[in-house]
Amino acid sequence: MEGDFIKLHKCLLPLSWLYGLGVGLRNELFELGVLKSRSFDVPVISVGNITVGGSGKTPHVEYLIRLLKDIAQVAVLSRGYKRKSKGYVLAEEDTPMEMIGDEPFQMKHKFPNIHVAVDKKRCEGIDHLVDDEETKNTDVVLLDDAFQHRYVKPGINILLVDYHRLIIYDKLLPVGRLREPLSGKNRADIVIVTKCPKELNPIDYRVLSKAMNLYPFQDLYFTTFEYCNLIPVFEEAKEKEIALSDIHKTNVLLLSGIALPKQLEVDLKPYTEGTKVETLEFPDHHSFKKKDVELINSMFEAMETPKIIITTEKDKARLLNLENLNDDVKQNIYALPIKVKFMLNKEEKFNEKIISYVRKNSRNSILVKGKDDNKSKDCNHSGNRSRTISFRDNR
Repeated sequence: MEGDFIKLHKCLLPLSWLYGLGVGLRNELFELGVLKSRSFDVPVISVGNITVGGSGKTPHVEYLIRLLKDIAQVAVLSRGYKRKSKGYVLAEEDTPMEMIGDEPFQMKHKFPNIHVAVDKKRCEGIDHLVDDEETKNTDVVLLDDAFQHRYVKPGINILLVDYHRLIIYDKLLPVGRLREPLSGKNRADIVIVTKCPKELNPIDYRVLSKAMNLYPFQDLYFTTFEYCNLIPVFEEAKEKEIALSDIHKTNVLLLSGIALPKQLEVDLKPYTEGTKVETLEFPDHHSFKKKDVELINSMFEAMETPKIIITTEKDKARLLNLENLNDDVKQNIYALPIKVKFMLNKEEKFNEKIISYVRKNSRNSILVKGKDDNKSKDCNHSGNRSRTISFRDNR
């Protein structure tokens, strides 16, 4: 059921109150204009959450990339969590994962024709993307995990809410997992409840919609994950691709270093019934060490055949350059790609809102023309604007 992964540590309530005071003061300074938010003359779409841990940000950013990459030059700007570099870094085809972080590395290798950059200071990162010679053709910037980075004022603010950790049932850190008070959701233009069970009933949608208590200007969507065929992590793999339906008689070692590994285990149950599943879990964004490699090798060696290792795409990025993984592991380790699917037949509505916003605010005259071609010839439209128009202004 919704909220079933939430754990509260009520003994830490005094610390939670202090944390809430600090976050509330910061937000109030932005509301009063003491701390400034910047708008940009390029469409900016932010995707983030108000909880610690995974809510499906990367799959949803990848959804936006697939939606926009054929009509616009897409740039993704991330913080680059746990990277070993500092400042602004533009990812190239051969940029090591350690320099940009696992998620930007994953996106650059899946979508080589987009720009992927990292910068803790997002305003400076956007300036680089729109001004630097190699990226000045950027038509739209996707901000990965920037809901709390209020120095940037995005044109569209997308808030992701994990169905299994609904923010309406959660509490502020450190009692719960909220990064800021529940009122922070009011800044979102679009709210997406992610990781929904596929069997949700119409009454469930109505109850959740009412419980989220959104404003009329905010759009609510529900998405679920679709798992694709397994793809090899290493070139030494025995198979190029394996359908999930083909692993039901294969023993599985589920290897993950993500925020909520339990959800992955639950989602794979329909495909692993009647087989032995062992789990090897590491912290989110974990940097694998020599002892971890030894553990992976020994656990897999001890399993009965037929056997396979299943990991995530994010973990794949961190496993690629590991030394001393034995040949049997390399030949039998596969990553599980994830795609986002909108529920209630709302995909087309969502797509139209995103594409319309990008076209209306583009610096690219071709994109603007594509917008104007759908308008009456009697209308007057300008493709040049001093700043990005807010999504709320386009309603």
